[in-house]
Amino acid sequence: MRDDQSDHDDQPRPHGRRGPIAIAAVAGVLALTALGMVSCGDRDGVRFWQPAGGTAGNACPRPASLTGSEFNAQETGLRALRRAAFRGDFFAQLELGARYAAVRATDKNIEDPIESATWYALALANDEGYAPINRVDRGGFGGWRPLSRYDDCRAYERHSAYQRLDRQLGQMTREEQEAVRDRVIYVLSTQDADGYRTLARLHDGLYGPFGEPEDNREAREAWGRGKAGDARDRNRRGYYSATNLFQRNDVDAYLYNYLAVQTGDVGAYVLLKDFERSAPSRGQYQGFVETKARQWTPPFEFYPNSAPRSGVPFSDESRPRGDAYEYALGRMAGELPFIHVGRALRYLGITETAAARPEDLSKRQIETLEAMLGHPMEGRLSYLERVRAIQLASINGSSEAQLVLAVMYAEGIGLPADYARAFKWFDEAARQGSPEAKFAMSSYFALGVSGVADQDKAQAVALRIDSALAGFGPSAGRLQAVLAQVSRSQQRR
Repeated sequence: MRDDQSDHDDQPRPHGRRGPIAIAAVAGVLALTALGMVSCGDRDGVRFWQPAGGTAGNACPRPASLTGSEFNAQETGLRALRRAAFRGDFFAQLELGARYAAVRATDKNIEDPIESATWYALALANDEGYAPINRVDRGGFGGWRPLSRYDDCRAYERHSAYQRLDRQLGQMTREEQEAVRDRVIYVLSTQDADGYRTLARLHDGLYGPFGEPEDNREAREAWGRGKAGDARDRNRRGYYSATNLFQRNDVDAYLYNYLAVQTGDVGAYVLLKDFERSAPSRGQYQGFVETKARQWTPPFEFYPNSAPRSGVPFSDESRPRGDAYEYALGRMAGELPFIHVGRALRYLGITETAAARPEDLSKRQIETLEAMLGHPMEGRLSYLERVRAIQLASINGSSEAQLVLAVMYAEGIGLPADYARAFKWFDEAARQGSPEAKFAMSSYFALGVSGVADQDKAQAVALRIDSALAGFGPSAGRLQAVLAQVSRSQQRR
């Protein structure tokens, strides 16, 4: 038997004997590949091996400064996160979304779904979250998807952010969803050309729901399309509420591209021309959009200073940037009498009398304003905080502060000149009966300001008469001159 067996073994074996060995080898390779994908943070692998929503091997490591225990220094931690988030830090934006969503029990006191949704939306619109960092071929069976581990973990973060944002928006009223949208628009509008370009992508149907490339994996998942060519993934539900936060339309996409060009950015001009050439109808909007752009103003003067139950206000960490802002702020010292700031502080209830000089304010009064704005309490009134005081009083209904703010925008004092915003605040003050604002409005309509207020002589006369009847000197004097001229012409007859 043994000899026969050995003789038999020397003969060539049929190919069928290799089947089990080949199958075992392929299974082993596939198992190793799957494990490698899990270790690299691939989301499909995680869904297979771990319960849905597990983040152990997928979430990107957070910077140490953003992940320390903040229980005894919650406000300090929020301030640091907001500074980084306003500068465009993707992970700070995600962390703020989680903080205001009260993912941790220690954050329950600052829970605010609108604020949480705002920062999740900004993280999704942030190209730091989807732009490839290190495209390398993994080699072997992983070569078909040349992404780095860092790209993988960011993709998982965006996948989770889409889920959370969709869930939050789905539980909101239309007014709350509009509040989220307005806050996103404001934050991006403070980032100059980069922010306007992002807003353009958010409204452009040729991009993903939050401005990412149309073929981005998370974008396709949000739309319910899944992976290209996979019929099962295309039938997924998608994230309806998240994808409809910003409605696609060519006019708004053109508008924000145009506003980006107005900042003087050369790259924005190139992108605008590409936008015009991308579809036959898009170049036809130019005249209409230019008019709309001159009238456009951001939703807020500065970030809403409301606060959740904790009493920790939402700070506006956007800072004036560029020579125009610096020059305008520098003019505050010599060209805007401090009494206007003092009156705004009195209106806000910070002081009992209107301070005529900065020295008339106590450190505690300055710190009260800084606390209201969510600024660090340094006890020194900066030029920016003087501007914010007038803005805050204007928002809260002071017709006097509204008139001053309108003049500041018209003259470029404290803020870069902006005729659309000047007109808006003159109008707000005029609605409250300010004769000076009515006189200014009459000048707008008498002369016509391109794109802001069309020339309307009848409206100008009506406003000037209202201003005169309210006792405003220059208007009353002009009215008397007109009446005298009319009476002389009647005497000649």
